[in-house]
Amino acid sequence: MEGVPTNRRQARPDWLTHPLRWQRGPVPWAATVRGAAGMAVPLGVALAAGRPAEGVLAGLGAMFAGVNDRPAGRRTGAVQQAVPAFAGALGLLVGAAGGWWAVPLLGAVGVLCGAISVAGPVASAAAVQLMVLTVLGCGLPVPLPGWARAGCYLAGAAWLLLLRQLTSHPRPLHAERQAVAAVFDALAEALDAAGTDRAENARRRLTAALDRAGEQLRTGHDHALRTRLAAASALCEASVALLRAARPLPARLAAGPRRLATAVRTDRLPGPLPVPAAETPATAAFDRAVLHAALAFGGTPGPAGPGTARGRTRGHGLRRALAALVLGAPAGERRGPVPGVRPWGRAGRAYGVRVGVCVAASTALALALRTGHWYWLPVTAAFLVKPDLGPLFSRVVNRFAGTVAGVLLVALLGPVLSGPWWPVAAVAATGALIPVAQRHFAAQTAVITVTVLAFTTTGGDHGAAPARLADTALACALVLLVGHLPGLADTRARVGQRAAHALRHTQRYLDHVLLAGPADRHGERAPAADRAELRRTAYRTLAQARAAAETAAAELRPGGPAGPDWLRLTVHAERLADAATAYAVERDHGAPAPAAPAVRTLTRDLAAAADALDRPGPTAAPARTPAVALPAELPSELAGVAAEVRRIRALATG
Repeated sequence: MEGVPTNRRQARPDWLTHPLRWQRGPVPWAATVRGAAGMAVPLGVALAAGRPAEGVLAGLGAMFAGVNDRPAGRRTGAVQQAVPAFAGALGLLVGAAGGWWAVPLLGAVGVLCGAISVAGPVASAAAVQLMVLTVLGCGLPVPLPGWARAGCYLAGAAWLLLLRQLTSHPRPLHAERQAVAAVFDALAEALDAAGTDRAENARRRLTAALDRAGEQLRTGHDHALRTRLAAASALCEASVALLRAARPLPARLAAGPRRLATAVRTDRLPGPLPVPAAETPATAAFDRAVLHAALAFGGTPGPAGPGTARGRTRGHGLRRALAALVLGAPAGERRGPVPGVRPWGRAGRAYGVRVGVCVAASTALALALRTGHWYWLPVTAAFLVKPDLGPLFSRVVNRFAGTVAGVLLVALLGPVLSGPWWPVAAVAATGALIPVAQRHFAAQTAVITVTVLAFTTTGGDHGAAPARLADTALACALVLLVGHLPGLADTRARVGQRAAHALRHTQRYLDHVLLAGPADRHGERAPAADRAELRRTAYRTLAQARAAAETAAAELRPGGPAGPDWLRLTVHAERLADAATAYAVERDHGAPAPAAPAVRTLTRDLAAAADALDRPGPTAAPARTPAVALPAELPSELAGVAAEVRRIRALATG
């Protein structure tokens, strides 16, 4: 990594260009087929039976399950869809109060859901459904008791989940194999990109591939795939020293990972693997990692390499893996707790208050304007206030543009959308578009708007489009106002705590690397699985911190920037993790160990930086802090580690 991307110095600010960004990727054809049948079938069956209300609720359940229908294995995908579906059913049960009681009720639920959202991606999806369905439970004019509403909603979600199981790839563990193979492919791309301007993006794609593969295998029990993922992790660690040199590498280095990727996909032996001559500690480490990968694919136990998880593939129960998937924590973590991003932390409380204020205020405004069909305004506010979907200004622009597009589309097609069955055809089309439309918030909003208008027409509300547009405009204005209030717009609560969490895990990894005992007769340090686990956790939390920093960099700040340069800080933290990994490779091949006092100086300075970021207030420390002195006892191989610690401390406390 060479630093902060230079395109951030472009003339147009990020907050203005962010709404135009579109994610790229292949079309998920299986998900589009499931989406087309997911909402249309239950709605069509209900209309044929003369039960439109039940059809609308089942369609809503299928719609939200379709939003969570993301690439994953059967077990992981089931968790990603089932947990939010149960949260939505709970919201329909909770939303039994009506009238002005809805204001304090939805405000309290908003605080809870906002706090839960920071725990992880599945928890965030569950919190959104809990919030939105509580609003609909309060305001949706459906003549059914709460338990019947919840049952219909779950039936629709279960239908889409059943479709997913039936249409999944017939080959067992297909998605998991693809995820592990993608790690080897990403490693090959990173090796090819070394020493070029593509290196930073390739390294980030490698980190993302490792994270996705780890998530895929959290709820799995296939020992062979876990062993091959451990071999991939060992190869990635061994490649760090090669990649840090920022010089072009021989093309044959990438041939081995590519053959291993093919072997994972086909479940065959990789054949002869080219390895470099062990001329330096870095090439020797890569040579040994390739050998261990070949042993892993050949089924030979062999000595564990520096990235293997020997002894960890068993003993982790499904309950623990599911909890890790929902909360976003490492499934194998066994050490003491690290203060992090948790619902009861400062970031959770700040986001909870933000959601609660926005939803309660929008509910009060909606009830003051009308008594019937008032739910759209607080539902819109609940979606807009989510930072998972991008910067606030970008979300507002895209939400309004998407709503306008959806309303105009329904208006233009109005002459041909006649008869009682047009909503079924409409939700079949929009259901198929949801998996692709999720790549841009405006497109997703347009598709969901058409879907909701079809549902409201089925429920008897034929003139909902103008009201939806007006409510969206009001919600956008309200969320923009509340979202920039002092105390609720401070990035230190949202980004600072996540950055501090990443630095603490990096500190733990640094402690393990610098204080590891001498090598055994196989040349490895004990326990290697701990090092791999700590490294992956550090890189995963650093990637999350960088994503949060990029979102903060694209925020519209009328009052000026809040907090340090988050993006630059996370770049230096990633460099620190790279330097620590490279030193671990060097030490495996004879580099001298640092003195304990010097190690404590480094880790103490890193801990001070994390504490400064985690402290509330516009400034965490005096404007000027003494420069961190490089300990004299450090070996030359650790000069890069010490330099990055110094830069992080200066950015965090300066």
